[in-house]
Amino acid sequence: MKYRRLGKTELMVSEIGFGGEWLERMDLEGCRAIFEACREQGINILDCWMSEPNVRSAIGECIKGNREKWYIQGHIGSTWQEGQYVRTRDLPKVQAAFEDLLARLQTDYIDLGMIHYVDSEKEWDEIQDSPFMDYVYELKEKGIIRHVGLSSHNPKVARKAVLSGKIEMMLFSVNPAFDLVPPTENLDDYFAEQYDASLAGMDPERAELYQLCERQDVGITVMKGYAGGRLFDEKASPFGVAFTPIQCIHYALTRPAVASIMAGFSEPGHVAAAAAYETAAEEEKDYASVLAAAPHHAYGRKCMYCNHCKPCPMDIDIAMVNKLYDLAVMQEEVPASVKAHYMALEKNASHCIACGSCESRCPFAVGIVERMAKARELFAD
Repeated sequence: MKYRRLGKTELMVSEIGFGGEWLERMDLEGCRAIFEACREQGINILDCWMSEPNVRSAIGECIKGNREKWYIQGHIGSTWQEGQYVRTRDLPKVQAAFEDLLARLQTDYIDLGMIHYVDSEKEWDEIQDSPFMDYVYELKEKGIIRHVGLSSHNPKVARKAVLSGKIEMMLFSVNPAFDLVPPTENLDDYFAEQYDASLAGMDPERAELYQLCERQDVGITVMKGYAGGRLFDEKASPFGVAFTPIQCIHYALTRPAVASIMAGFSEPGHVAAAAAYETAAEEEKDYASVLAAAPHHAYGRKCMYCNHCKPCPMDIDIAMVNKLYDLAVMQEEVPASVKAHYMALEKNASHCIACGSCESRCPFAVGIVERMAKARELFAD
């Protein structure tokens, strides 16, 4: 298992994480089998948004004795009321639910305290100076939560949160289907049977969000990396082709700022299937060729950082140069940190000989030679 730094939290988290929602369907022994499979694969980060008491208690039993080996994303605002999940900012209910989370997990701290599920800009604005947010930061000051995060599906909300400086990381929905859809407060829009025919390429606000998170050092953990499983079925996939779990994982992990994808597991075999990413061949990871050849292809002329352009005869890391270029052009002036990363590359755009061999391999018809020239000019001393 490989580990990545989760932004400014400095936590080193496994590339494959554990999204725990399928645990609601299992008994305690089934949960134990999943946790043991995760332990064997080196998975060390778990998301627990579920408020159902039995699930929380089962997780507590499964991590008893090795709590320190897990980084837990625990959600603040996810409650259980009258036998069902309710998202709320009602402080007494929020406090009771979070105290219940600690008690059932048998722990006195949560590594990543998640502001639970904010998809409305209005709601984000309303909670800024509210008892709910005061409570979140009270927990942080007391060390009961170690870092503050946010869960959202809306890039407009996520962007506001990143720029506010109030979060250190986020749980965000990332997959090639959702990345096409413009910002929305209605999650059902992402699961529509068909997308608008006018969609063409990654929504620019989502692309900018990933770059902004990278620049602001706000790490991303990924939810809905498989789009609820619809990407595994060519009839349900908006592209008209099916993807494998490994291709979906690779897509998520090649977005800027992403540290871990929180995969759902309902049996130990699902853990092994996701962890197989770590030893998969490049051909198995190749989502780019699938997208480019899809009958409903909607991506084009934008670098997806997929590395199909390799090998470069000058040994330039073209995807990294493109990523740093995209980060730099977001600003009126090139950020010093971005330029420093660029200059630290062993080979950069100044070494490009404009042979065009990379362009012949790019599935998305990116004008790489032109971008190398622009990067050379942008980062020139």
